[in-house]
Amino acid sequence: MTARGIKADEDAEDFDVEEVLALVKEHNGPHTPGDHMPVSAPHAPGSPTPDRHHKATPWREARDTAARVARAAARSAGRAPVSVPLDAALGLTLAAPLTALTDLPSFDTSAMDGWAVAGPGPWDVRDEGVLAGHAEPEPLTDGEAVRIATGARIPPDTTAVLRSEHGRTDAKDRLHTSREIEPGQDIRPRGQECRNGDQLLAVGTLVTPAVLGLASAAGYDTVTAVTRPRVEVLVLGDELLTEGLPRDGLIRDALGPMLPPWLRALGAEVTSVRRLGDDAKALHKALTRSDADLIVTTGGTAAGPVDHVHPTLQRIGAELLVDGVKVRPGHPMLLARTKENQHLVGLPGNPLAAVSGLLTLAEPVLRTLAVRPTPERYTLPLKEAAHGHPYDTRLIPVVLRGDHAVPLHYHGPAMLRGMAAADAIAVVPPGGVRAGQETELLDLPWASAGIEVCFT
Repeated sequence: MTARGIKADEDAEDFDVEEVLALVKEHNGPHTPGDHMPVSAPHAPGSPTPDRHHKATPWREARDTAARVARAAARSAGRAPVSVPLDAALGLTLAAPLTALTDLPSFDTSAMDGWAVAGPGPWDVRDEGVLAGHAEPEPLTDGEAVRIATGARIPPDTTAVLRSEHGRTDAKDRLHTSREIEPGQDIRPRGQECRNGDQLLAVGTLVTPAVLGLASAAGYDTVTAVTRPRVEVLVLGDELLTEGLPRDGLIRDALGPMLPPWLRALGAEVTSVRRLGDDAKALHKALTRSDADLIVTTGGTAAGPVDHVHPTLQRIGAELLVDGVKVRPGHPMLLARTKENQHLVGLPGNPLAAVSGLLTLAEPVLRTLAVRPTPERYTLPLKEAAHGHPYDTRLIPVVLRGDHAVPLHYHGPAMLRGMAAADAIAVVPPGGVRAGQETELLDLPWASAGIEVCFT
């Protein structure tokens, strides 16, 4: 059992942090055509083909393909690690070990407010106390004590620190203790946490708030990290409003506000969010001029009269790597290689279908480019039965309650009500799952770890 449930079988090609970091550091030159990873077949030979809409890539295969092509792009691009100030490093991945630059603590310090005492009591108390941030105090002699604050330097020849609540002074200002004192009591000795040169954190560690605190305590002003993949978001659709109530056949744009913070939560730097409407020329111009590592489009991935993504990709000579996925919602998503070391994820226009595309294609690409570790797959039993599609995987928002996952309602392709309350996504195989059956879950970024809660 894992902390959250039963561990699922490992992916066939699990993500290797050390391998990709090594690739990032190599600074390889331009790749040759043979460097491209093979494109996954849209339909496995011999498998059932219920109708033309299901000649698409199986869900897990689509995720594996997205990770593989991103790994190939990382090899080819050879992006150099960068030195990043601590206040800008949250969510990045360490590209060099974090090694102690000093002993921690760097001197003996008091663990409590109280008195530093020397020898057995009672003790004569000095007039002036010792505060944190001051130079080394004068040594103590046996029978002497001095008031000391938490974090202050311990005077030489100190036996122990007597906590404030365990000491009292008499009318002659002599200090007495209410309990036995052990040598070294409530003293944090120099090097207790680490010694100069110790490795504190390994390459591949995700920079969390605690990592920032440790790096600062260890004397770092910057850390060496992998750069964030740059993402440009293109919002398509003439029917979208950016403010006010829906009216006259127009609807509010849910994806423009939702996608940028979600992409940042996945490790991306969102360079721009552009609203293009249903304009084939504007889309062509945007794709050919973009220098992002990943372009994310919303809508226009089907075959309607104003669905311009496929024709535009064909016009610019892009290579379709995934063209439709056997997943509901979100079937008409796609992944394409648009140019050297640049990819495009085309999300469906319906909000929950777009979330499905994020989790299926964008997340593996960004995780790999950002050199984040592959999340451990885990399962929990579902509290209630979940109906499945006859042929496709279904992604259903759930909340976690104890050792069960509870499916949420309002999970139609255009709905976000269930997703807004969700802790995770249940991966429901074709045919569905019964109540109590173990089901794979995908954590949402803000539910799985504190680091991704920061979307700035």
